[in-house]
Amino acid sequence: MSLKAFLHQLQYEPEKTKPHDVEVDWENAPLPYKLYRHLPVFPLASDVPLKLTGKRAQAEPTLRDIGYFLWYTFGLAKLSHSVIEQNTGKEWESSFQHCRRFVPSGGGLYPSEIYLYLKLEELPNGVYHYDAAHHRLILLREGQFDSYVGKALGSRCDVTSCFAAAFVSTLFWKNFYKYNNFSYRLQGLDAGLLIGQLLEVAKRFNFETGVYFQFLDRAINHLLGLPESEESVYAVIPLTVNSSIEWFHHDISNKTSAELCNELPIIKHDHYMRSKRVLDYPMLTRLNDASIMDFSLSFKQLGWEQKTVHQNDDSHFLPQVNRLTYDLSEVCRWRYSPENEFVLEAVSESDLAALLQEIMISYRYRNDLDGSFPSPISRVKLYGCFYGVEGIRDGAYHYDVMAHALQLVRGGDRRAWLQDGMSLDNVNLFQVPLSFHVAGDLGHLHAELGYRGYRIQQMEAGMLVQRLLLAAGASGMGGRPLLGFDVSSMNELYELAPLGQTSLIQIPIGPCRSRSWLEGSLAQ
Repeated sequence: MSLKAFLHQLQYEPEKTKPHDVEVDWENAPLPYKLYRHLPVFPLASDVPLKLTGKRAQAEPTLRDIGYFLWYTFGLAKLSHSVIEQNTGKEWESSFQHCRRFVPSGGGLYPSEIYLYLKLEELPNGVYHYDAAHHRLILLREGQFDSYVGKALGSRCDVTSCFAAAFVSTLFWKNFYKYNNFSYRLQGLDAGLLIGQLLEVAKRFNFETGVYFQFLDRAINHLLGLPESEESVYAVIPLTVNSSIEWFHHDISNKTSAELCNELPIIKHDHYMRSKRVLDYPMLTRLNDASIMDFSLSFKQLGWEQKTVHQNDDSHFLPQVNRLTYDLSEVCRWRYSPENEFVLEAVSESDLAALLQEIMISYRYRNDLDGSFPSPISRVKLYGCFYGVEGIRDGAYHYDVMAHALQLVRGGDRRAWLQDGMSLDNVNLFQVPLSFHVAGDLGHLHAELGYRGYRIQQMEAGMLVQRLLLAAGASGMGGRPLLGFDVSSMNELYELAPLGQTSLIQIPIGPCRSRSWLEGSLAQ
């Protein structure tokens, strides 16, 4: 199968990406976190603050700060114990436990990992893995790598002015064992959700950040000691407290992965994943190989052209409202993904206006595709079907972020359309007042970025979804990201195909009741 045909299946025929005659071997499941063995260990502070309001002094961070930052970004935050009630309502199936994080993940499998190049007085300079299971750092390679990381980014970042660089990777087997080839779509979204959380937490610590989607993959993987057949870095995020740093220099040097890899010896480390057998995943490795960048001269900044979305006279201008103010730690602790816990209640026009405004303002971020462009146009768009919102006509809308207005695409109660498009009956959308869809380029940015464009698009969609979930939590509502829907049907609903766009992910948002489970925080 061609890679283009495979990506088409991922979006429009996901049932074909998973063999129907293969059952998931639950006994062979990997752990949802990576465990390195026989390497130097540096414990992190576990007395995490219970408030994150963004009032930390803008000074060089300590190891304690890094521990807090990593825990709120990707630490094990909750242990939940629940059961599934059978359809009869008379008996209960066996119970199960999950270690939850503040970021959602498909099936709770967390295929992403975080690595850091750290330069702190309390640690040896070097490259570390964040061991989420034990909340500690594992030293993978000691040394000073400013020049190496800078050249791997195409000499577009002043790494010497940064105290750290975070690397978000994907460990392919961690969710391939359950979702087979469909895991490729999930992995990009998962990485984006994690990046979105990292950027929001960084704001509360007064860290300046920039996201690099383009880098010399093999050089970065070589630095971390990652076998590309098992795991690969998807994004690099330098961190600094220097607000005057210049991001995304244009004078890209002509470097290659081969040249950089020759500068450092190969490292191999032992790690434990629990699975006794690891199956092959050739489509994932083919796509990863096709997405790799080996020459820094291939890095691009995308030019911007405002494309017409939905221009009509039926626009509803939303009221100007104050930004939501909230404690990120409180919202993170409260957030969960409802299924049958949604409760249909009225949402006011001002509540929806505040939610939409917060989502799009918080989504703005520095990245190497936009460069220094002062007001980049988002590559992902926000659509929604709204029902029972006071002062707003029921219907399907596009949110015009520049005008802070809803542009009506199709009027009327569209909950039946949404429900009919679901491939699973795990959410009753008739109980949901706000059903959002994130949409993006129909060609998945292939014309501009090749096959790397698909995973970047999924990451940017995930980043927007995480902002949506946080804003919903700050508004007292719950949200659940969904991929089990008919994409073609949603494209028809919002009339996306003529605009060169497609629906990427669905997120029902609304008031909800508490779930029946036992849950405990892992913060001390």
